[in-house]
Amino acid sequence: MGLGALSDGLATTPPMGWNSWNRFGPFVSDQLVREIADALIESGMRDAGYRYVVVDDAWEGSLRSDDGNLEPNLWRFPDMRALAAYLHERSLRFGLYTCAGDRTCQGYPGSRGREFVDARRFASWDVDFMKIDWCHTAGLDARVTFATWSEAIRATRRPMVLSICEWGRNRPWEWAGTVGHLWRTSHDIADRWDSVIDILDRQDALAQFAGQDRWNDPDMLEVGNGGMTDAEYRAHFSLWAILAAPLMAGNDVRAMSNATRAILTAPEVIAVDQDPLGRQGLRVTRERDVEVWVRELEGGGRAVVLLNRGEAAARAEVTWDLLGGSRSDTALVRDLWQREDVGRRSEGYDVTLAPHSAALVKVTRVVG
Repeated sequence: MGLGALSDGLATTPPMGWNSWNRFGPFVSDQLVREIADALIESGMRDAGYRYVVVDDAWEGSLRSDDGNLEPNLWRFPDMRALAAYLHERSLRFGLYTCAGDRTCQGYPGSRGREFVDARRFASWDVDFMKIDWCHTAGLDARVTFATWSEAIRATRRPMVLSICEWGRNRPWEWAGTVGHLWRTSHDIADRWDSVIDILDRQDALAQFAGQDRWNDPDMLEVGNGGMTDAEYRAHFSLWAILAAPLMAGNDVRAMSNATRAILTAPEVIAVDQDPLGRQGLRVTRERDVEVWVRELEGGGRAVVLLNRGEAAARAEVTWDLLGGSRSDTALVRDLWQREDVGRRSEGYDVTLAPHSAALVKVTRVVG
């Protein structure tokens, strides 16, 4: 797949950050964003890689200005450039939302026909990341619309990551890599195990389309929002890492549990997601409720998720022939959640998994 117009080094690994929607919905403000930014730093999340702070829908005022520009709700966001400066001074980046249609999903002014005007507006606010949604878009062609957005962003001469959010309706993996950096592949995620699994099932055939500066996006993280167990959240995070997915936290960072913090900042799991080779993982086997997903890593190792999606404990196994080698190979296995070596294993590795849980290991073939 050829490099696209936005293959510019802005997203050589999947973007990491925080987005307001999953936890706060339309209830966003300048104060909230500043508090989240401070919490990203205090919790260690910024230093773990979470740099983009993205304000989703409902930052907008109800009308455009007399000169046709988007305006914020001044009660909630009195000064967008000052907010950007607050983030930039803390080594964070500013992300903002708009919609390709006549109105946003929350009913605020949309950007149909005003792509160049609105891209300039975002650039004037020192925005680093633009999320473009797809509500109220009747009659629009997604390929044409997002190509226009790509041109509009380039015309500002400000580097901005373009996040395409048309929910996979127009098979964006086949064309969006030429105009944007990441594209949604499914409907919105919910804070439930069945939602994670449903989205997972839509990803396997898409691996060939991902790579540096162009990422399949199975939607934002629900880790820490309360609808799943910690084991389910660890599995969710493991799967997004094996998928080379953008990691956009969506919890209240100011008040998260130690378990949530440990999941979101797990260094060796994040390293899988951010592996510079940029290969998205594949499902290599499924037997009833047990699956094995494998991702090739830089240096020749493999990341392996062993997943139990079912309701009863189950044994999961990966054999080395599934990793492209010989079943008789010897390999070093490292548990990436425990951050410790399991040791050398011949033929394969197995583990008994509780319901709705996953193991994530790195497998390195032993030569000689």
